[in-house]
Amino acid sequence: MAAPGHWVEWHERYADPDSALSRRLLVVQRRLSDAFDAAAPGPIRLVSMCAGQGRDVIGVLGEHDRGADVVALLVELDPDLASDARSAAAAAGLAGVTVVQGDASTTSTYAGAVPADVVMVCGVFGNVVDDDVRRTVQELPCLCAPEATVIWTRHRREPDLTPTVRAWFTEAGFVEVAFDGAPGSFGVGTHRLVAPPQELRAGRRMFTFVGDGADAHH
Repeated sequence: MAAPGHWVEWHERYADPDSALSRRLLVVQRRLSDAFDAAAPGPIRLVSMCAGQGRDVIGVLGEHDRGADVVALLVELDPDLASDARSAAAAAGLAGVTVVQGDASTTSTYAGAVPADVVMVCGVFGNVVDDDVRRTVQELPCLCAPEATVIWTRHRREPDLTPTVRAWFTEAGFVEVAFDGAPGSFGVGTHRLVAPPQELRAGRRMFTFVGDGADAHH
């Protein structure tokens, strides 16, 4: 596991607009905006795993016409990053955003916030073992509302796991909406649930972080 404060330093890469992290953020935000555009009228429920400072979600909600319709739960273990996300949501006037300092890897954390119309899994798959990536994908229908959109990320350094991850989403009942990113750089997947959603199974651990920031496109 990374040392305390590591992830705070890691997020400082966003200060460089030319960094891969910043470029990937723009792709994620564009796909999230598209998901909001396509959402049915009424409230939009969103959950974000390992949300960091909430840049992807908060950056879109503050500008999107549907921002006021979104009820979002952002889960982040690091207390400083969670505090940053709360401050950013407050500064943007996003009363519908709740930031929880907690363990994003267990399904119980999302009780009361799911089924969600949008699920963000950004910065997770590059920091866990492959079996945990698959396990997480298999659990996602338990967090999703019908026709929910899932946006996920994973670096594309060799060995590039993203083709396999995309296949796992298909096996789990999703259809691919888009896949962005060049080989050797980053990948952003957008999938929509077409299989029936499943009931939340409390107390199940989806993944365990083993990385130290090796996912340069977290």
